Amino acid sequence: MTPTTGNGISRRGVIGSAAVAGSAVALGAAGPLGGSGTAWAAPRGADEAGSLSERLARAAALRWRRMPGDWKDGPFLGNGLLGANVYRGATANSVKVMVSHYHVQDQRPQWAATYGYSRLPIGHFDLTLAGEVTDVDWTLDLWDAELTGTVTTTRGSVRFSMLVHNARSALLISTRPSAGEESAAWSFTWMPAASPRTKGKPADYTGNPDPRTGSAGATHYVEQPLIAGGGWATAWRERRVGTGRLLAAHIVYRYPDDLAKTTELAVAEVARTLAEGPDELVRAHRGWWNRFYRRSLLSVPDKRIQDFYWIQLYKAACATRAGGPSMSEWGPWYPETGGSWTAVWWNLNVQIATWLIQGSNHLELDSVTSTFKDFEKNLPLSLPPEIPNEQIYALSHPSDWTLRPGAHTVGVPGTSTKTDNNGNLSWAMHNVWLSYRHTMDIRIVRDVLYPILVKAVNYYDHFLYEGGDGKLHLPLTRSPEYADAVDCTYDLSLLRWGCATLLDCLRILRTDNPRAGRWREILRRLVDYPRDATGVTIGAGTPLADSHRHFSHMLWLYPLHELTWDRPADRDIMRTTFDHWTEDRGLWAGYSYAAASSMASRMGRPEDALDFLTTFTGNLFDESYMDCYMTANTMYAEDTNLGIESPLSTAQSILDMGIQSHGGVVRVFPSVSRRWPDVSFQALRAQGAFLVDADRAGGRTRWVRVHSEAGAPLVLQHGIAGAIDVRDEHGRRLRYRETGPGRIEIPLGREETAVVAPRGAHPDLRPRDVPAIGDAKPWGLPD
Repeated sequence: MTPTTGNGISRRGVIGSAAVAGSAVALGAAGPLGGSGTAWAAPRGADEAGSLSERLARAAALRWRRMPGDWKDGPFLGNGLLGANVYRGATANSVKVMVSHYHVQDQRPQWAATYGYSRLPIGHFDLTLAGEVTDVDWTLDLWDAELTGTVTTTRGSVRFSMLVHNARSALLISTRPSAGEESAAWSFTWMPAASPRTKGKPADYTGNPDPRTGSAGATHYVEQPLIAGGGWATAWRERRVGTGRLLAAHIVYRYPDDLAKTTELAVAEVARTLAEGPDELVRAHRGWWNRFYRRSLLSVPDKRIQDFYWIQLYKAACATRAGGPSMSEWGPWYPETGGSWTAVWWNLNVQIATWLIQGSNHLELDSVTSTFKDFEKNLPLSLPPEIPNEQIYALSHPSDWTLRPGAHTVGVPGTSTKTDNNGNLSWAMHNVWLSYRHTMDIRIVRDVLYPILVKAVNYYDHFLYEGGDGKLHLPLTRSPEYADAVDCTYDLSLLRWGCATLLDCLRILRTDNPRAGRWREILRRLVDYPRDATGVTIGAGTPLADSHRHFSHMLWLYPLHELTWDRPADRDIMRTTFDHWTEDRGLWAGYSYAAASSMASRMGRPEDALDFLTTFTGNLFDESYMDCYMTANTMYAEDTNLGIESPLSTAQSILDMGIQSHGGVVRVFPSVSRRWPDVSFQALRAQGAFLVDADRAGGRTRWVRVHSEAGAPLVLQHGIAGAIDVRDEHGRRLRYRETGPGRIEIPLGREETAVVAPRGAHPDLRPRDVPAIGDAKPWGLPD
């Protein structure tokens, strides 16, 4: 390896080669390219020979017939660590591939995580063309997680294929230029390693030093040091055979390890990737993604919504994986502008972004549970010195992906230092609880949920006091993004849920805890939620007086389900509070519409649920309507900031229409609009570790099939009118007991299956792509 000085290769240097260590990128032709070892077989189109999952995933492909401008409307690729976005370059004759990596962050804990552990930019590969771009024809194929297409210029064209390799964490780009574009070449532009955030910037903040550039044989690299030590290396090489070209790139980040050795690793990764034939690399990549989509299926008649749902599955799998970093606001995609959310936000964002993974049967994406399992040791860092940390945990936001907050902690309730961080940890534990309930894996309770939740509840208990009414009260805390309040409903609901769940944990683990009596006392004596004529309020003496995008004061309704529509006595307060919150939407965010849709689904209001959903998903670029909007590629813009959590949360709202399983009841088609007469799904996961298939046609449920993985009690709201048959997968009758209208209890054992259908019917139990209602323009820029 013969490194050069920082001036040895210009920032836009290294023409004709690109590779990133720790991740690889490939851009190739839409078909086989000339030259052995520079291309792979083109993805085949969906046809009747493919599985239904394949056909639906391929049908949801995003398409571009005009050049995207930036992060908000361009194609995106990822593997839970490495991300790539493709859009217009700085000149009329260039295309940009922005690369980023979850691990690439600063390491200066003297500042809050937004700066001290800030995500840092890496740079971008630029394809410089001989002519100016006149046309693009690109397809982001979800099934194979590949971007393919053509860039046409005034001098010719370049065909390409691109992917972020699932296992190698490599960017691969295969290209084939036509006559007139033989000189098309890649260069890499590094970006300064400084936080893009401007809000609250410390007076003494400085960016990291400029990188060193160099080469090791034919492999080029940029070696970026951190002031704190360590850093990362971006390495790349382009192989050319005839007219075919293959670019491989890797990014390797290590802290506080020796940076020169990090560069060596990056260079070695590029060599290892290029030593393997492209077809072999791509076969493994496609295999993972194809298996991913086969885990579940959902079809609805609004095909634009159906495509949106499948795109969110793709996005989630690009953005996070179990054992990997928890999901940040950007996922693995660094935005050149709108980059204020530089860390991991725990006051709502991670929680709602990851709800989708349980119901869609994709627990392989559960980075929340693995994050707390791996980094529990960092939770005391969020406590201020006034709070003893031996038996108390809290979680500040933001943090980095290892739960380190930097120089920022939760506040002390009842004092001027209070913050809106009080409930972050308890709310995150609810996500862990959902993972347990959807799998019934006792290890989640034993190793993660129970030991952490004990200390999260202790945080609240440390501040409880007895009032003159004999009730237990909380001092002044902050309801997220709204107001300070005594007996803040947000905190009361999380404390109440925490105590009830800890008692459930004791039953699950068949153990006891000396504090169990205290948890029961809190449940018995904790003050009721403050109310007025508008329903449950923000806190004592603090009404909801104007528009509020955060639904923090309604967690008891959703997602905690402390009150439920099944109990008539709960309905009035649910209805009144919900209607008051939804009256004024002037300051709502995208996730407000998603939450409102899910709440409406839980209250038997399917038309409202669909209206809230389509209002947000249909609000493309209409900033006059609200300053939060869905972008053309299903990303999310909120004022000047960019994120991904709201669209992901909206996918959960779609699931809530088709299946719910809170409160020990599996509900099938509980909130499907009359505008959706047909819906079909397969292998959606319900609490109790049930996999559920169902089909609805003409507004009526045709059949339901439930497979029990754990043998948990099954109460099924099947929704079939009239008499039913309940049989196993071999057609033998099963015992069941009616517990209410359309609701039955079936004693299913572990790995047993029940099929429920109208009496005498013999339905086809295969899932289907239901008939479309209306036209469905592809996502992207297809016009």
